[in-house]
Amino acid sequence: MSGRKKKKVTKAERLKQLQEEEERRQKEEEEARVKYEKEEMERLELERIEKEKWNQLESKDLERRNEELEELSLLERCFPEAEKLKQDTRLLSQWKHYIQCDGSPDPSIAPEINTFISLWKEETNETFEEVIAKSKLVLNLIEKLKLILLETPPYYLEDKNIIQYQGSVLEMQELLHLKFNIATEILLRQASTLADLDSGNMEKVIQDENVTLYVWANLKKNPRYKSVRFSETQTGFEIPRILATSDIALRLLHTHYDHVTPLRPISTSFQGHTTRIPQFVKDEVKSVEAAISKELPEESKQLENESNSVHEEEETKCEEQGDIEVQTSFVQEESDATKCELEMKLLSETVLSAQLLLIENATEKPTFFEDNEVDLCQFTTLGGVYHLDILELPPQYKPMKSWMIVEILKEGLQKYIYPPETTEDVETENAFPPIEVTLEVQENVIFFEDPMVARWDAEGKHWQTDGISNVSYKSEERLITFSLETFGPVTLIQDTHVNMPFQSWELRPLGVNKVLLTVTTVFTEVQIQIKEDLCMLASIKLSDKKHSSTLEGKWMTPISFIFALKETGLNIFPSGHSHFYVIINYKNPLVELKAYRQLALLSSAFAFGWSKWNAVCTSKKVIVKLSEHLTEEPIQNPNWTLLMFSGNRAQRLKINENSETFSEALKEETEFHSTLYHMVKDFASKEAMEKIRSSNCQFIDSVCYMLLSTRLLSYS
Repeated sequence: MSGRKKKKVTKAERLKQLQEEEERRQKEEEEARVKYEKEEMERLELERIEKEKWNQLESKDLERRNEELEELSLLERCFPEAEKLKQDTRLLSQWKHYIQCDGSPDPSIAPEINTFISLWKEETNETFEEVIAKSKLVLNLIEKLKLILLETPPYYLEDKNIIQYQGSVLEMQELLHLKFNIATEILLRQASTLADLDSGNMEKVIQDENVTLYVWANLKKNPRYKSVRFSETQTGFEIPRILATSDIALRLLHTHYDHVTPLRPISTSFQGHTTRIPQFVKDEVKSVEAAISKELPEESKQLENESNSVHEEEETKCEEQGDIEVQTSFVQEESDATKCELEMKLLSETVLSAQLLLIENATEKPTFFEDNEVDLCQFTTLGGVYHLDILELPPQYKPMKSWMIVEILKEGLQKYIYPPETTEDVETENAFPPIEVTLEVQENVIFFEDPMVARWDAEGKHWQTDGISNVSYKSEERLITFSLETFGPVTLIQDTHVNMPFQSWELRPLGVNKVLLTVTTVFTEVQIQIKEDLCMLASIKLSDKKHSSTLEGKWMTPISFIFALKETGLNIFPSGHSHFYVIINYKNPLVELKAYRQLALLSSAFAFGWSKWNAVCTSKKVIVKLSEHLTEEPIQNPNWTLLMFSGNRAQRLKINENSETFSEALKEETEFHSTLYHMVKDFASKEAMEKIRSSNCQFIDSVCYMLLSTRLLSYS
């Protein structure tokens, strides 16, 4: 029993154990402290080395910055050079029109276009076919004026020119619609002679590339004939009994263009900003010209005085006179070169200011919209305008012996008011129900979502969505059906930003002065080829299936191309107000502009693409992926490098697209540079650099314009 007893620990032994534990703890703490101090020293040393290396790189970058920026400035002379070529092209087109002598007016010359309009007003009794034939020229003139307003740089447009061009456009639009109304009246006078043998009513369809007319005249007034369907089409109406028994005609004039929506005025702030630029240019150029003209006589006078003092013999005098002429000629050439250099510098600054305006965001969202009014900054009209009218049937032709007699009403074609303004004599409340309308959607227009229907409010001068019900859309048949309370112009609208923001993008070289820009959105993939000063739609994919378009294979100038693409519903071009309707990855406009200009410079030899890290970095920096690309065919699994650019510094990043976390750490054995051009110069091949230096100025300008118009760095 006593052996099993536990030995009692004495006080001395307990103190010894505590002392040993304390010593062990102190030893561990000391070891931990030494280890921490060692690691901290190593860390500080590493930071010191990194900081020293960083400072060396920054110092090296600072030393060569001026040299690199000067070289970039020389490369970016391509932008003013391209602008000068555009000016020459505009002047040449005017000259070509002048020597063509085809009888068509120059729409930019007020007397010519005014004479054309006046002469056409005097022409009477034109049939619908004749008006359609004439409309081709009128629509061409309207399009030319719109393109002049779009393509002419703002610093060359004066207020009086804008007023003149927009006034001519409006006058031709109104006159064209008036001519269609008069031609409709002439056609309806013959309704009885054109009546269908089966129904006894008149039905007429006239189709053209720009206009389609559907006319139905109610000659029999059969109350059971309520369904109007035009032959060989799905277009038609379901009319109430009161219209089926009335002396009326139904007209659907589908213009494949939109002459109803008001022209967008150029904002005052935009004009104010741009008109200061040319005055500055003119003042500087005038001062240089004055200095040159003053310098030349002084130089000549000084040279003449020197020659008069030294000539003694006739032979010597002749030699001195020859020297004077040579030196005077040299001064003249030098002065001309100085003037040309200054003009190019000023033009370069002007072009830069105009490019910056393309990517500036509006500061205020439009807030003047009434209830049900369509916000044209948020929605776009597509597929033209459907002019729906209920017309009073005019007096018909009557045979009189060998003559045809017709009463011509002085007031012309009259609209039938439906529903009538007063309904006191009508017993039932639902005597004037909405009219069901079925329309065919234009084939070359793409709707990514079911289109909405809007009607024109003639008093408020805007589109609105009230008074329309029971809208249904059959995408396969491209038919839209809805009920309309009152007739008038209607159109189909789509969200302008349905394809924004973009999911990804890529810019890839295709050869000499040729690239392919691919923009991928939620609904589509759009491929655009850019060659010299032209653009072309290469392909469209909808739901991973190729979609054919009338624009494919057609080369156009960038502005014409963007305008045409928007009209088909393929809008991938943000406006100044788009940031109010789309969640964007905001970037500083100046940084964004510099990036686009330098990407365009490198685009002939390098492929660029979207990077997920561009959304993570700050608004003062952009990140793109880059890969050298010297073949026309796409490279399988390209070796992408990430570049970060802040407007005045470019660097390669250590991370790649598959990294888990973002870091701005510099890639090993690389340096900073002031430009993207000098950054890629460090690792690019000689062939790539040669391609870049030999790129066409118009090609670089077109690529830059397309990048500025799509704003890929902010809207992806």
